[in-house]
Amino acid sequence: MKAVVWHGTRDVRVDTVPDPGIQDLNDIVIRVTSSGICGSDLHLYEVLGPFMSAGDILGHEPMGIVEEVGPAITNLRPGDRVVIPFNIACGHCYMCGQGLMTQCESTQVREEGKGAALFGYTRLYGRVPGGQAEYLRVPQAQFGPIVVPQGPSDDRFVYLSDVLPTAWQAVEYAAVPPGGSVVVLGLGPIGDMATRVAMHRGAGRVIGVDLVPERLARARANGVETLDLTAHDDVAEAIRDLTDGRGPDAVIDAVGMEAHGSPAGKLAQRVAGLLPDAVAAKLIEKAGVDRLAALHLAIDIVRRGGTISLSGVYGGMADPLPLMVLFDKQIQLRMGQANVRRWVDDIMPLLTGDGDPLGVETFATHRVPLDDAPLAYENFQQKKDGAVKVLLKP
Repeated sequence: MKAVVWHGTRDVRVDTVPDPGIQDLNDIVIRVTSSGICGSDLHLYEVLGPFMSAGDILGHEPMGIVEEVGPAITNLRPGDRVVIPFNIACGHCYMCGQGLMTQCESTQVREEGKGAALFGYTRLYGRVPGGQAEYLRVPQAQFGPIVVPQGPSDDRFVYLSDVLPTAWQAVEYAAVPPGGSVVVLGLGPIGDMATRVAMHRGAGRVIGVDLVPERLARARANGVETLDLTAHDDVAEAIRDLTDGRGPDAVIDAVGMEAHGSPAGKLAQRVAGLLPDAVAAKLIEKAGVDRLAALHLAIDIVRRGGTISLSGVYGGMADPLPLMVLFDKQIQLRMGQANVRRWVDDIMPLLTGDGDPLGVETFATHRVPLDDAPLAYENFQQKKDGAVKVLLKP
């Protein structure tokens, strides 16, 4: 089969690799019909190379048609149309019972000290082959796959794999009071969707912050107030001016470790990228420093007693945080990978009804053949050609 394969920093290729097969009793194999490129895939493309190996298959946002089922699978059959959550969870352990599928005790990558295994995402999360491919083996299929109706386009459902539950959890964790205000930092796929979810769930004021004109325009077209980072000398003050001088009730940081504006963090990431992988991995795990501009801005602008919700991925182990400010402002901080299956029942009615309240059918900016993945990665990473959300079509 063809698959998108990592070969090095900023070097992904479409290779021919062996077809996957059933390995365990609870496996299935699907024929992939759509697979997204995620903002966190760019971390593998740019920053987290020391945890990758040449030949790793990328991608964790797939959907498709069931082709084969393992002997223990009774909930699925060939021909079913399914979306595959990016996290791999069993559904029956203590953590899954708490709604924390990202901490599944059956798939935790204990040798790396990490939570549940993820598709296509480094040795830290199990080095499970990913879904930017023609076929995908899905472990723990007795629980993970989400069966969706035949008929509507893939665009209607594919975002259940990651974008929708991640944005939904970000808003849930933000605890925006009814009619309250929320600022979303970063209007990439997750930030954009988080603004839509926040408005749908009753936020009175949603303000999106970014510096890419196309992303700002896209959010404005959906009724979001926007601020261009490059147009204000003091963005924090501008946001306070919009929120009665005290700041918003909640801030969602949808940027993470590739935020602009932190030269020290950027230098540290570049230095790590120049080291041998084994050395760089240890440096990141023990002394990694993120580019924290977005998080520091969130801490600055949220009102006293407000909430910060982190959905952007951070990877450093030595990140300096202003704990005095966090404590003094009595800020609540919630974060973590999205527990996909926990939110599916809340989201599914918005996808199966007659309307499209979250605009999923027009959410993708680019739909490209799998063979065009290398250029799609480059354009997305460099924010060229208006790339916000790319769907690969095997």
